[in-house]
Amino acid sequence: MKDASIDLLSINTIRFLSIDAVQKANSGHPGMPMGAAPMAYILWDRFLNHNPANPDWFNRDRFVLSAGHASMLLYSLLHLTGYDLSLDEIKRFRQWQSKTPGHPERGHTPGVEITTGPLGQGFGNGVGMAMAEAHLAARYNRPGFDIINHFTYVIASDGDLMEGIAAEAASLAGHLQLGKLICFYDDNRITLAATTDLTFTEDRGKRFAAYGWHVQTVTDGNDLEAIYDAIDTARSTTDKPSLIIVQTHIGFGSPHKQDTFEAHGSPLGEDEVRCTKENLGWPTAPDFLIPEEVLRHFRQALPRGKEAEETWDEMHSAYAREYPELAQELCQAIDGGLPEGWYADIPVFPADPKGMASRAASGKVMNAIAPRLPSLVGGSADLDPSTLTALKGMGDFESPDMQPADRQGTVGGVWGYAGRNFHFGVREHAMAAAINGIAAHGGLIPFGATFFTFSDYLRPSLRLAALMGLHVIHVFTHDSIALGEDGPTHQPVEQLAALRAIPHLLVIRPGDANETAVAWQVALENSGPVALILSRQNMPTLDRSRYAPAGGLKRGAYIVSAVAGGEPDLTLVATGSELHLALAAQDELSRRNVRASVVSMPCWKLFDGQPQAYRDSVLPPQVTKRLAIEAGSPLGWHKYVGTAGDILAVEHFGASAPGEIVLREYGFTVENVCQRALALLGSMKENL
Repeated sequence: MKDASIDLLSINTIRFLSIDAVQKANSGHPGMPMGAAPMAYILWDRFLNHNPANPDWFNRDRFVLSAGHASMLLYSLLHLTGYDLSLDEIKRFRQWQSKTPGHPERGHTPGVEITTGPLGQGFGNGVGMAMAEAHLAARYNRPGFDIINHFTYVIASDGDLMEGIAAEAASLAGHLQLGKLICFYDDNRITLAATTDLTFTEDRGKRFAAYGWHVQTVTDGNDLEAIYDAIDTARSTTDKPSLIIVQTHIGFGSPHKQDTFEAHGSPLGEDEVRCTKENLGWPTAPDFLIPEEVLRHFRQALPRGKEAEETWDEMHSAYAREYPELAQELCQAIDGGLPEGWYADIPVFPADPKGMASRAASGKVMNAIAPRLPSLVGGSADLDPSTLTALKGMGDFESPDMQPADRQGTVGGVWGYAGRNFHFGVREHAMAAAINGIAAHGGLIPFGATFFTFSDYLRPSLRLAALMGLHVIHVFTHDSIALGEDGPTHQPVEQLAALRAIPHLLVIRPGDANETAVAWQVALENSGPVALILSRQNMPTLDRSRYAPAGGLKRGAYIVSAVAGGEPDLTLVATGSELHLALAAQDELSRRNVRASVVSMPCWKLFDGQPQAYRDSVLPPQVTKRLAIEAGSPLGWHKYVGTAGDILAVEHFGASAPGEIVLREYGFTVENVCQRALALLGSMKENL
């Protein structure tokens, strides 16, 4: 060992920390860390700009292990370079409450930028991080002050590149010419079940070149000089994202399992661990060995990181003296705060029986907020004219090469990467992964928009946003069978129930323009992900002098129209466009001597988080007759209506016809609501 170079010692330390942790846990993926250790080592030792003592330093390079199953590769690097991740935690890999879970989790382990594991997600997140860096640099950098200037590095596997989300994201990144995005492709030609010859034989390099990427190949994954040169070339390629194909051997050094799928997702086994250590000249005991000279070498990352951050701090101080307003704005964005008075221009919509679609109200609210909230950025999956999410006058996020000739070279304008309207194309899944990456990067509050039924295309990314608690906003329009003629393929039915089932995701379906305005306030003040469910069709804007203020939405549900004196006979509970149906039915029931209160329940999770006394005031336990009305799946409503209640919902797919006809045929009429209500009461109150 004393004769081995420090580089080889360091690489083998990564390998055997990974092998020993997986073996001790009797669970995990040793093969990729063994093969990818050299490329990861060269990146972290020679290029990665980071400060292990302060994982949140803003101008750090971002590192994404898209192949999250290789988590021990990352944990080894984090421990060795000096992050707050002890060797004891390495030894507790995959155990209850350890800091080393099976796949990397943001917010759980210091230094983990993003939660990965579902393949392809990290790749899409990396694209979003690079987009965030490009936008913030274009907005805030000034001559002599590259205050935002860092790279995004991704390590991806065969499985990552097989996933459709990676194709979507790679296409977008190439179009946007994201030159500070560098992806290592660990080309070990093995998946969990077999060799890639079975399923994955296209020329990946040519595919990425066609996307507009700069592509290099390192034919020997242990050739440190070639890896170094490839990274150096990629960093100097500023007009294209870079793919570095590194041909490696999964399970490198294992005498019997190298280059086989047996090394992918299972421990090597005690005998094979011993044979591998002997084969690579490593002591067979003790386990979890870290040579002193290796630890000293890796821990040089601490003084380097300290110096890099201090240099940046000095530049930032000078920048703040030169550009105090920009510096204050940037600091507030980095801290995740909202500017004072950001909500001042949110419109209050006058009562209007014709009203407007909540998607239209949303667009007006967004454009009222945007001038006061520069961190709000985003766009749609090619649907701005329908989702109404364009930020007017805020420019389009595009490569500077694509901006008008008379604007090229301008600094701080709304052209090029400084534009705040992000165009994702017809790529819902990549859009959601990218805005996750933008939010994880920090400094921006991203939104993404599409039709509600297409939330199915991006649900895995939305689930991960909820798992990480990322502040992303999804604007889902065309919210029900009421959208009409496009038919059942475009009419969401089960999507509300599906999204409401995701822990920590706020799903808000406002019932008029003013509830929509409040919903946006909630979405921006909330620290986690929010899904706004908005209508295509017009909805009356309620007369709030007659009905309760829309601010009740902040508590998830509120009595929008109570009965005068005494207790109601039953409660009508509705969301979205069905709120107006409930109010109309309330009037008709009153004429039939039935006292019905109406509850607007735009957000179940907000309501569930209220004190019991408040929940009982909105849904009095003694008023057991409750009728829920929503043009979606009934799943979940039983919690609120109880065994004595009823649900008017949609239990099969929609149909192609004008929206009002579809609603009528599916029973969303005043008369049907009244009949359901009377049936609940046993028809005793009916006065025909």
